[in-house]
Amino acid sequence: MAQADTLVELVKAASSGDQQSFRQAAESLIKEERDKGHRILADRLVKSLHQTPLFQTQSPAARPSNGSNPGAGAHRELIYEITPERPMDSIVLADNVRAQLKELIEEQHRAELLHAHNLRPRHKVLLAGPPGNGKTTLAEALACELMVPLIVVRYETLIGSYLGETSSRLKSLLDYARTQRCVLFFDEFETLGKERGDTHETGEIKRVVSSLLLQMDDLPDYVVVIAASNHPELLDRAVWRRFQLRIELPIPTRAQLTHFIESIGTRCQVNFGFAAETIAKRLLGLNFAEVEEFCLSVVRRAVLDQRTEDAKVITQTKLEQWRDRLKPSQQEGK
Repeated sequence: MAQADTLVELVKAASSGDQQSFRQAAESLIKEERDKGHRILADRLVKSLHQTPLFQTQSPAARPSNGSNPGAGAHRELIYEITPERPMDSIVLADNVRAQLKELIEEQHRAELLHAHNLRPRHKVLLAGPPGNGKTTLAEALACELMVPLIVVRYETLIGSYLGETSSRLKSLLDYARTQRCVLFFDEFETLGKERGDTHETGEIKRVVSSLLLQMDDLPDYVVVIAASNHPELLDRAVWRRFQLRIELPIPTRAQLTHFIESIGTRCQVNFGFAAETIAKRLLGLNFAEVEEFCLSVVRRAVLDQRTEDAKVITQTKLEQWRDRLKPSQQEGK
């Protein structure tokens, strides 16, 4: 829609009190300004739109609980927003992964220069790897570096029971995301992006995948999409092509665990009593989430026992406990 037409629609909607049409026209105007590289103006328009009392989100008691209403506020049921606080330097990454992400961050920060040369910054990232290796943490760190909110998709309200319901909610969600600079995070992305050739999947799932692909193509480059998958082999082949960066986060190496353990000890001001490399060797094969939980179990005990300056005995005890702890494989066949 040309800007003049958009302004006419804005005036008509405001005059008639049509909230939904006003929001749609305003969001269209915001998109036009962003596409022109006028980010400051677009951000001011977004802020003004959300501060206008007429268009504030309805109270929980007044709005539908199923999030299926495509009007204003429907997206609130489909997401939760996080103000990111963890910078990229605080997480352990392989050098090649960090380099790729720094390039993306620079492209986003200097998007206007790229636009001036008819280029677009990359804004779609696929993260793959076993659970617990930092995919969610990485999404937060990227949002922190870009100084934008992290919008996390809630599948429990996004996926509906009726024909077309999921696609409609997905559109509402993405319509909201495109009104602002943000990082949009899909965890367990295989839930939405499954291979359409899978004979076990229903026609509705295939329609959702097709809708997802079309709407992802239409997202502006100031919306950074991060999709995380524990099972990338389940993703539709057309989904793969949408992502400009495809990053694997495997089980951490011994060197990465050593760095990770050192950072926790420094942050929590606890001396584990063993060299971080020694602990890393004993915990090799665990993911970052498990190693963090181990370290925090030592920290908690050290704080309670007032042994933070030398927690060697506690660390040794916890290492023995973790060696004998229950593992998923032990439950097979029971």
